[in-house]
Amino acid sequence: MRQIIILFLLAAVLACSALTVPAWAKPKQGVTEDYAPVVSYIIEQGENALEAYSPASGVITGNKISRLYFDVFETTGMEFTLGLKDNAFMLQIESKFSMLISQAMRGDDKAKLMASWGELKTDLTYAVDHYSSGEKMQTFWGRATQSFIILFREGIEAMLVVAALVAYLRRSGYSDKVKIIWHGVAWALAASVAAAWALNSLINASGAGQEAIEGVTMLIASFVLVYVSYWLTAKKDADRWQAFIKEKMDDAMGKGSLFALGLVSFLAVFREGAETILFYQALIAGTTGELTAIWSGMAIAAAGLVAVYLLVRYASIRLPIGLFFGGTAALLFAMAFVFTGQGIMELQVSTMIPTSRLQGWPMITWLGIFPTLETLVGQAMVLAVIPAGWVWIQVKKKKAVAAA
Repeated sequence: MRQIIILFLLAAVLACSALTVPAWAKPKQGVTEDYAPVVSYIIEQGENALEAYSPASGVITGNKISRLYFDVFETTGMEFTLGLKDNAFMLQIESKFSMLISQAMRGDDKAKLMASWGELKTDLTYAVDHYSSGEKMQTFWGRATQSFIILFREGIEAMLVVAALVAYLRRSGYSDKVKIIWHGVAWALAASVAAAWALNSLINASGAGQEAIEGVTMLIASFVLVYVSYWLTAKKDADRWQAFIKEKMDDAMGKGSLFALGLVSFLAVFREGAETILFYQALIAGTTGELTAIWSGMAIAAAGLVAVYLLVRYASIRLPIGLFFGGTAALLFAMAFVFTGQGIMELQVSTMIPTSRLQGWPMITWLGIFPTLETLVGQAMVLAVIPAGWVWIQVKKKKAVAAA
């Protein structure tokens, strides 16, 4: 019961912190669901920018398209509301903006830019035809649903990681170490509030700074997730050598491993925390009247996240120890794969790294797969860790046998 109460409080703190940021630091823009004027302006300004394009003036054109993304598509709230309705489609548009900006910055042939621009216009027009309501959604259940989606969607991955790590420590006989995971979560909530404040007051929350921070955080999280995943896999295999584990487990848990587990929980929550707060600020800015609907959505989402936590925790008890360890390692590794693709894509949107398009390659947003060379190379590097890790585990196993 105590942990359930803690989970409710953690979810509530993360969501409610959107209301604690000083009013002067909050975005001035409300949330629009009428995409027609937004898209019309983007297309008009984009046509003008591309008409004057030449490879020699590519940087100028790239900056103009970049401003259309950050100052119009994002700042008007279209990115936010479209993401609530179809996050995969919103990421598709985001990726195509990134492609066009990068092509212009490199000074590519104008025909390539026009082809990319045509695809982007098609998606923007599709958004108007299929997702634009033509007005602001002010119904109680409309706002409650949006509020629920924000917290539940942003929190589900973090909750899965936290639940898996807590279950791992309990199954390993280290229930007293679970507090390390919750310390990481608590620090992440505090860091999320600080990051949201900084993005609003120092960087401009709708600018490239937010995308860059999200991208870097995802890549760091990916690295740590890979490390912990292989640490768990090695532990699973080493359990077969019981004498070795009984002698070394306490020593291992007393060193950097606990810090790594706490860092994973911190990064899993922080990765989504600041963005969740900014989403709620945008939703609140576009809400007229009282905030009962938003609070209701938060409460339902918090209950849903607690249910996910309990499901993972109690289901893990019924699994054989080897299967549970292997499944936990696989979950963390899969999340590292997704985070790598998403993190690189965020850095591409912020123009920190280039975007090289791969024609005909599919976009699978829930796996973090985007049709760019950079994202796929990054994910290929993650996958390459699998054979390298297997060799490492076999070497450790032979040393364990020799030591025994």
